Amino acid sequence: MSAAFLVAVFLANLPEAIAATTALSRAGRNGTRIVRFWVLVALGFGATSLAGYVVLDTASPRSVAFVLAFAGGAVLTMLANTMMPEALHYGGRLAGFMTTLGFALAFAISSLQ
Repeated sequence: MSAAFLVAVFLANLPEAIAATTALSRAGRNGTRIVRFWVLVALGFGATSLAGYVVLDTASPRSVAFVLAFAGGAVLTMLANTMMPEALHYGGRLAGFMTTLGFALAFAISSLQ
C-alpha cells in the first residue's frame, strides 16, 4: 500500500466525515452516539478492506486494474455529483484550482515511491 493512497484516503474522507458529523449533531444525535457510529464505520471499512486484500491477493493484474478503475470512477462520480457543486458554492472560483492542486499533490506523492 502506497503512502499516496493512505494520504488520499484520509484527506478525501475528512471533509465528508466533518460534514456528516455536523449533520448528525444538528439532527440531535449526542456525541457518544456519533463517535460510536464512526467507530463502527471505521471497523466495517477496515474489515471490508482486509477482505478485499485477501480476495485480490492472488487476482490477476487485469482483475486488479478493473477493480481500481471502478473505484476511481466511483470517486470521480462522488466528486462531480456531491462535492464539487458544494465546493464551488461555498469556496468560489478557487475550488477548481484547489482540486487540481490536490490531484497534482497526490500524483507527486505517488511519484516519490
